[in-house]
Amino acid sequence: MENNLKIAVIQTDIIWESPSDNLKAYDRKISKLDSSVELLVLPEMFATGFTMNTGKVKQSMDGEILTWIKVTAINNEFAIYGSVIIEEDNKLYNRAIFVFPDGEIEYYDKKHLFTLVGEEKLFSAGNIRKIITYKGWRIMPQVCYDLRFPTWSRNDLNYDLLIYIASWPERRSYAWQTLLKARAIENMSYVIGINRVGIDGNNIAYSGDSAVIDSMGKEVSEIPKYKDCIYSLTLNKNEQDKNRKKFAFLDDKDNFEINML
Repeated sequence: MENNLKIAVIQTDIIWESPSDNLKAYDRKISKLDSSVELLVLPEMFATGFTMNTGKVKQSMDGEILTWIKVTAINNEFAIYGSVIIEEDNKLYNRAIFVFPDGEIEYYDKKHLFTLVGEEKLFSAGNIRKIITYKGWRIMPQVCYDLRFPTWSRNDLNYDLLIYIASWPERRSYAWQTLLKARAIENMSYVIGINRVGIDGNNIAYSGDSAVIDSMGKEVSEIPKYKDCIYSLTLNKNEQDKNRKKFAFLDDKDNFEINML
């Protein structure tokens, strides 16, 4: 049904700065997925970990990781969403890639670069609020630190699903969990937050805490904390539309323009 969307998320440890090894690991996990999955969501920098060692792992739009995403999407007949370090026109981007089942690509460049670790010194920020239409769903892609900035994800674009892919440290997990629910409630939208687990090459620990939240702020997933796992769930847009009609909070939102620069 067009108003349903079967999603799967992979909450996983990531082998530090090793795309080939990570892609092989994803292949093994994906082989276990149900054939009814329509959208697969992977963490931020899913093939390398959240590294600033860009010279070692940066990719082009026709590089190893992008080729893998396209082939995997086509072979499995589902869409894939995850982020990759992309070099383009002598600039680097933390680029969230959405690949359709036919191999076509749309992307979103992370707007809010994580100044705490100097991400802004290496990467260029995106300045486009993106909506991707897939199987009748309007999807807004976001990346990690974007979660802290509610104006950027404001639902004045009539989207149905907000997705955050992240490498969000365990020591700030309370903020991650709280803000995911806040974004769902204020935008009356499903929110998917997919985070990694394990310890990265900088000795930073991640607890996962991945979740799917409905438009009323209720967590509708049961993704275990800390565990390397695959989780699937069917989202129902009819139920969300009923809530939006009954509780027409979005109609009362303030009107203002968002500075894209």
